[in-house]
Amino acid sequence: MTLMLKATSIYRIAALVFFALFSQYAQAQGAWVYLGEANVDGQVDHDNIKVGSSQGSFRAIRMRVDIAPIRFDRVIVHYGNGSAVPISIRSKINPGGQTRVIDLPGDQRIIESVEFFYERASGSPSKPKVRLFGLH
Repeated sequence: MTLMLKATSIYRIAALVFFALFSQYAQAQGAWVYLGEANVDGQVDHDNIKVGSSQGSFRAIRMRVDIAPIRFDRVIVHYGNGSAVPISIRSKINPGGQTRVIDLPGDQRIIESVEFFYERASGSPSKPKVRLFGLH
């Protein structure tokens, strides 16, 4: 009888561990993942953040701005299959702010790189920083 109780307890513990790990995995699937950053070095600038297939596939991206405001013109998302999609942003984002969530067309996609066309939005000598995040 005690052997049966021990086996039942082991199965219950294993089930609890499995569900705990599965719930952490499910939460991670909805979390924003840091993909890289770039600085606006000149008044008007163009940068490219490499992502690559090792990061997995994504269904959305967004950018966060730090240090000084940035005026975005457009962003081009380059995919692993060779296609590219231009995204018009045309807005000023202040430090601490971020772009809207940008849904990527189609199913989850492998991002090869994200290209930025932007400029400093103030006369400050500080170099604004843009950080790229992806959503699995």
